[in-house]
Amino acid sequence: QVQLVESGGGLVQAGGSLRLSCAASGLTFSSYTMGWFRQGPGKEREFVAHISWSPGSTRYADSVKGRFTISRDNAESTLYLQMNSLRPEDTAVYYCAADRWGTAWSIARAYDYWGQGTRVSVSS
Repeated sequence: QVQLVESGGGLVQAGGSLRLSCAASGLTFSSYTMGWFRQGPGKEREFVAHISWSPGSTRYADSVKGRFTISRDNAESTLYLQMNSLRPEDTAVYYCAADRWGTAWSIARAYDYWGQGTRVSVSS
C-alpha cells in the first residue's frame, strides 16, 4: 500500500520560512519523480515544484521561483520543500505526489499517488 505523508505545515508570518516533508512508503521511491502542489481557499489545485528521479532536474511555478526549493533524499524515501520569504498568497494545503514517468510534471492528473496534505497559513 503506497503512502505519502506530508508534515511541517503551520502558521507563519509573512517573510518567514517553513520546511515541508513528505515521507513515502510502499513504493520504490527512487523510481518516481515527485511533485508538490497546493490548493488555496476557493482555488483549484496548482503546481508548485517538481524534481526528477535523482536530485537533479527541478522545475518551479513562476510564483515560487527563487523562494522555494524542492529536494529529495532517496535513501530516506523523503521529499522536501523549503519555503522562504513566505507571502499571504502562499496560504494553502500543500500536497506531495508521485509520478512514475515525469512527462507532464505540472499536471495534477498525471500523478499516480497523492498525500493527504499539510496546511500552511501565512499571516500578513
